[in-house]
Amino acid sequence: MKITSIRRIPKYMLKKIMAHDKKVYPAQNGFVRFYAYMTKNCGELVKVTVAVKNYYKKWYCKQVAVHGIHSDKCFVKDLRQTMMGGWSVGWYAEGLSKYQRWYEDGEWGWQYDRYLDPYAPILNVDFVLKMPEYKYSMVDKWLVNECKIFKYLRLYEHYPQMEYLMKAGLRGLATSKLILKRTSKDKAFRKWLYKNRQEIKSHYYITAIMRAYKKGTTIEFEQSREKIFIANRSGQYKDFKRLFNGNFTELCEYILKQKTSMENYIDYFKACVELGLNMSLPKNRYPHDFIRWHDIRIDEKNTKQAEIDEQKRKELYTKFREVAEKYMKLQNCENDGYCVFIARSPAELMREGETLSHCVGRMGYDQKFVREQSLIFFVRRIAEPDKPFVTVEYSPTSKKVLQCHGDHNCNPDAEVNSFINNKWLPFANRQLRKIQKAA
Repeated sequence: MKITSIRRIPKYMLKKIMAHDKKVYPAQNGFVRFYAYMTKNCGELVKVTVAVKNYYKKWYCKQVAVHGIHSDKCFVKDLRQTMMGGWSVGWYAEGLSKYQRWYEDGEWGWQYDRYLDPYAPILNVDFVLKMPEYKYSMVDKWLVNECKIFKYLRLYEHYPQMEYLMKAGLRGLATSKLILKRTSKDKAFRKWLYKNRQEIKSHYYITAIMRAYKKGTTIEFEQSREKIFIANRSGQYKDFKRLFNGNFTELCEYILKQKTSMENYIDYFKACVELGLNMSLPKNRYPHDFIRWHDIRIDEKNTKQAEIDEQKRKELYTKFREVAEKYMKLQNCENDGYCVFIARSPAELMREGETLSHCVGRMGYDQKFVREQSLIFFVRRIAEPDKPFVTVEYSPTSKKVLQCHGDHNCNPDAEVNSFINNKWLPFANRQLRKIQKAA
């Protein structure tokens, strides 16, 4: 393909893009959408990606990328990919922006084929099927990601047996080179795939399928083994290898017999380890009724964790109360119509945060309080001492107010700010010096 051979969007395709866009996005909002159509460039099959945008009730469409099936480079114009995976399109040439961005000059440039290929629904897949070399490719049945259409077609050129896999309903295996190479030279393997096609339609690892064929075992059995191997390679379940001495055949047979899954057994195993059970004992490793004992062990683990959490909660409340009592003198009551109270428990922080719709009841303020990194005080009107009004975060180290917010994180008015900074803060700092001196 050549840049000089890039043609304008055909009128019939432009109408098709517009009709599809209005159907999918009836609101016609201003964000950018991408679509694609198939055509030819110098005899090569290419995919043209277009960007669509609405601006002041007017609809705009422009070509931004051209990818060829046999080209190692693609052509791009006014398009870039951001670090977080988003896409930016420049519309300076269309008069939609006052300033020309660095990546847009209205001219076609090039990039490597694997780049600058945004997801874009292909609106004329039938164009590919009309070509003699792709007539039986069944690419229209495979398309789950239009960015990968050339990956499929390139494989199809080398492995036409992909048609066999697609007709057998094995779309998930159609792009596996390991499966394709095997089907091309092993007639018995093709028969085995077709015979087990209903089972293979479920998600299975390619290695599990190949191992099941070679060893004559069931696919489900090999799938369980593969999951164990993956768990071991991740390093999360080192006790597995030590307990089973690297031989997981017995475990896989047990899982199949109990009609459960490897995920359930791993959950059971982790619960038993946390409970301190001896997994070398057959009764723990292979309980007779797995489902029943799985639920029991999970419940016991959750109960134990709840007890640990409750103990931690009690310790937190005790420490919180001790810190609050230590700095109780920093409170200042009845001054200019306002009063100040120190928070006395994490529950009070939660109530304050929920009432005023800010984050003092979460985000670790209770932990900062017990570590004395910052203290939380409640500013209230004297007439309504129980009604949350303004929350203050105070640093006993820097002797400064770190934050001061009211409802929905709004800033207090000038009168409240004057009370906090000119009346309460000097008082609190004087009291803090007395506490530090007495210590």
